[in-house]
Amino acid sequence: QVQLVESGGGLVQPGGSLRLSCAASRSIITVSIMGWYRQAPGKQRELVASITPAGNTNYADSVKGRFTISRVSAESTIYLQMNSLKSEDTAVYYCNAKGFQYDSWGQGTQVTVSS
Repeated sequence: QVQLVESGGGLVQPGGSLRLSCAASRSIITVSIMGWYRQAPGKQRELVASITPAGNTNYADSVKGRFTISRVSAESTIYLQMNSLKSEDTAVYYCNAKGFQYDSWGQGTQVTVSS
């Protein structure tokens, strides 16, 4: 199994930025589909951004142009740079790794966008 640990959440004002990190317990980020998901209160969990082993990225329409997913293989870490944050971005953000015989989730990190 793969352990994922997210960090970087917090409280930010509308228009501000945050960078989330997800550290994997072993070197799997270049052989897995890595993704960031979020779940707001009363809503279903949704895909925010993903990156494939080939480096192809995909974003939810609601975050295109504002969020960027990236990875640093040497650190076994992926990042989510979030700019121009809006109140509707408020949610718990989860990191996910899908690979051969595993589908692992982190514990989540809270992002709150409020003035």
